[in-house]
Amino acid sequence: MADGATQTRVRTWEDRSWISRDGLDLHYRDYAGPVEKPPMLCLPGLTRNARDFANLAASLAGEWRVLCPDMRGRGDSDYARDAMTYTPAHYVEDVEALLAAEGIKRFVSIGTSLGGLMTMMLAMKDPSRIAAAVLNDVGPEIEPAGLARIREYVGQGRSYETWVHAARALQEANRDIYPAWQLPDWLRLAKRCMVIGSSGRIVFDYDMNIAEPFEAPEGPAPTADVMWALFDLLATRPLLVLRGAHSDILSAEVAARMAARSATTELVTVPGVGHAPTLDEPEAIAAIARLLARAA
Repeated sequence: MADGATQTRVRTWEDRSWISRDGLDLHYRDYAGPVEKPPMLCLPGLTRNARDFANLAASLAGEWRVLCPDMRGRGDSDYARDAMTYTPAHYVEDVEALLAAEGIKRFVSIGTSLGGLMTMMLAMKDPSRIAAAVLNDVGPEIEPAGLARIREYVGQGRSYETWVHAARALQEANRDIYPAWQLPDWLRLAKRCMVIGSSGRIVFDYDMNIAEPFEAPEGPAPTADVMWALFDLLATRPLLVLRGAHSDILSAEVAARMAARSATTELVTVPGVGHAPTLDEPEAIAAIARLLARAA
């Protein structure tokens, strides 16, 4: 399902799929673009999907090829047979399978939250294949308060009678993240992260079992020391770090340290939002355009 902001537009992508190493049929949107430029790979957050990048991808389609995958357990991709494969390492393995299937040797990575962690992990194999990267409101260290907030909501199988009910519920839970938003904005968000379920009610568009790895004491992600080492690999490339001004995931101190470690890194704070910027904000759009100019 397209998000509310794109339902009236001419469709600009093809629905395609690839197979994971453990046999899952995984979906991605493929927005056509020139073969002489490295394609853009848009990696979503923990509970999100390819629709998060609909506006960004549509605005760049034709000028860039843009691939927007639904990670396992999200959107139109298969749910995992083993919930303990809902970890960053397995998601990166899935992305590597996509890159191999498409014969992609070099790419631009745009990662929001979990997608940003995946982007750093993709640098481990060979950072030179990453033409440029965006880390959207995430870094090598995650703030405990933000992680606790995520643990509270992920895997909660709530449902809603109508899209307005769903939008109001999102507003109630996230008003501090997007304080300036009005009902149309919340409706747009609802249609990005929810679908009409088999019961006819509005449900979140992900497998509730993605919460299971969070029950492990060490959590599903690598340690901060490992992530800083991976960030340093990634930061040899043209890099944009976006931070929501009120983020509870990426602190201002960690973001400043990220920017200070590399002359190729631009740090942009998106005003008036928390975790995470939608990439529809003017500040984010302008910063991504500057980054792509360095990657072309």
